Amino acid sequence: MANKKKRTRRPKSALAGIVLSVFTENPFRAYNYKQIGNRLGIKDKASRDLLMTVLQELMTAGELNEVKPGKYVLNAEKVHELTRTNQYITGTVDMKSTGKAYIIPDDGGDDIFVAANNVNHALHEDVVKVFVFPKRRGHKIEGQVVEVIERTKDTYVGVLQLQKKFGFVVPDSPVMPYDIFIPASQAGEGKNGQKVLAKITEWPEHSNNPFGEVLEVLGKPGEHEVEMKSILAEYDFPLSFPKAVEQEAAKIKPGIESEVKKRRDMRKTWTITIDPFDAKDFDDALSLKKLDDQNWEVGVHIADVSHYVKPGTVLEAEAYKRATSVYLVDRVIPMLPEKLSNEVCSLRPNEEKLTFSAIFKMNNKAEVLDAWFGKTVILSDRRFNYAEAQKIIETGQGEFAEEILHLHKLASVLREKRYKNGSINFNSEEVKFKLDEKGKPIETFIKEQKEANFLIEEFMLLANKKVAELIGKPTDGKIPKTFVYRVHDEPNPEKLNTFVQFLKKLGYSLNVSSHQSLARSYNSLFKAIHGKGEEQMIETIAIRTMAKAYYSTDNIGHYGLAFGLYSHFTSPIRRYPDLIAHRLLEKYLNGKPSVNKNDIEEKCKHASDMERKAIQAERESVKYKQVEFLMDKLGQVFDGLISGVSKWGIFVQLDESKAEGLLRFNDLKDDYYFFDEDNYRIIGKQYGYIFQLGDKIQVLVKKVDLEKKQLDFELVEAPSA
Repeated sequence: MANKKKRTRRPKSALAGIVLSVFTENPFRAYNYKQIGNRLGIKDKASRDLLMTVLQELMTAGELNEVKPGKYVLNAEKVHELTRTNQYITGTVDMKSTGKAYIIPDDGGDDIFVAANNVNHALHEDVVKVFVFPKRRGHKIEGQVVEVIERTKDTYVGVLQLQKKFGFVVPDSPVMPYDIFIPASQAGEGKNGQKVLAKITEWPEHSNNPFGEVLEVLGKPGEHEVEMKSILAEYDFPLSFPKAVEQEAAKIKPGIESEVKKRRDMRKTWTITIDPFDAKDFDDALSLKKLDDQNWEVGVHIADVSHYVKPGTVLEAEAYKRATSVYLVDRVIPMLPEKLSNEVCSLRPNEEKLTFSAIFKMNNKAEVLDAWFGKTVILSDRRFNYAEAQKIIETGQGEFAEEILHLHKLASVLREKRYKNGSINFNSEEVKFKLDEKGKPIETFIKEQKEANFLIEEFMLLANKKVAELIGKPTDGKIPKTFVYRVHDEPNPEKLNTFVQFLKKLGYSLNVSSHQSLARSYNSLFKAIHGKGEEQMIETIAIRTMAKAYYSTDNIGHYGLAFGLYSHFTSPIRRYPDLIAHRLLEKYLNGKPSVNKNDIEEKCKHASDMERKAIQAERESVKYKQVEFLMDKLGQVFDGLISGVSKWGIFVQLDESKAEGLLRFNDLKDDYYFFDEDNYRIIGKQYGYIFQLGDKIQVLVKKVDLEKKQLDFELVEAPSA
């Protein structure tokens, strides 16, 4: 009979109980006596000796196991006992720069806090398994990562700090708190101080830092081209097209002649495009024709990308991989090579083009009397930019003024109906830059959305909606065929309630009694806050209160637009889901059976993920240029608005560039201020000066940290008490 390890009773000293509690709070972590001593604040030699004795006694009692000399972990039976009364959850990591993290559970429950020493090599946006600690009264829910289920990212951009035998890459990303260890043999062509793209190759269990290799040298930090490439590389967007993709694209020819007889010929119908002045990828056009019965034929013509990009080709594989075009401050990173995006598919004026169209018969009330969907060939009469079309709308004068004014009239009616039906008008200011020959921003301006933009928007929304209805609401009563929808869920009730309470403190309100009432309240709110200091903060929180729109085969409607069915059909040059929609629509118009739902759903999820990354990359490039714009303006004074209040100080958004910086409490020398969190303000204890959300303020640019994209301001003049 095997000898069983003799157990003794657990030591009864108070210290033993405290030590054991450290292990039970972190049941999967091993500690030595020094680590326990540090956690308990034990520093003197006598107490440390006693601690070593207690650890030995707990091991003898079977409470702990010694996994290596001097290192202990909670006994497996004890762990099992704990996990029977608690739970594991899976979720996504929201990492902070300090190394601590919050886990967003898959089941939609409350976020779980994970201390830096319990993250267990998890990184931002990893999918992890977490052990949830017993809930303590008055404390937030805490846990410990026990397994990284899926590592979502393993490449990072950063600055290489190289020594003789090894180096580190210090990541740019604020949510990557670990430097990557680079053996000298894995540094490639990288030199000290250069910005590089590094890949994590392994992360030994007992190492504080991941090990990696340099994949690509990007160049000198601070240079415009290097920084733009760095942003793209950070978000996993390729810097160029593979040679095979370019070669396949180069072989493609328009092939109009062979297609004309197979399509509805719209070449003699008046047709135009309206796009930004610097656009080259014109993927939508509008046509207009007055009918004999005094109604109107309005055509929404979309570049027929699916005719040229076929499944099974390298072009298709690359388009799927990218899933979207990316728009940085100075460039477009297209989903498709320029041969297609700017030439073959682009609906350029005076060139015959293959299109996929939604053609509507409409009366003067903008009611759709009939709709036709199918393949067409068009010939655009004129390319307008938004400014040109806007001038015609405002003056009533210009080439094709009559046609444009009638399209504007119909679009205005559509827009009014949409808002009346509960569509929410989210305002968004787009910051633009004028760059010099080296890419340095020398001027900033705000791109405004005007009637010409709304004209195009309304007809694109109409086409997207009607295409989705055609497939999603079959007239024969059968189950709808698989399709790709653009969906937007209702807001989370708890988040919405928190937002309502927040608005009350600022003197605003929302009517949440119904969807239409809420939509009207939102639209009234956005008008009321326009131009005020609290505008950005309120709009940001409003958007966060809302669910995020995404692609799915399961239609739940589009809450923000108040559409029961909605898709993306109108931009296949720059969005992969639109390409899927074209292919599916063509199949179903030709009487083909429904496709496999799981295959399309997987593509929808990938497209949603890549869209999110593209938005983040675009924001990063704008933020970088906003900070760079102020690099040579240290000491200069600017007008701004208080856009946020926090325990660190007050955030100020500058009127001119919309750049946001921090005015720290430490720099407010005139008084001692306390933070009135409930009312979004700080108040001076001695003189009663108040800094409140929305106040106009003048600040001096004190510090510009381009690497961290951070600005520090200094107060020029205090508001009155």
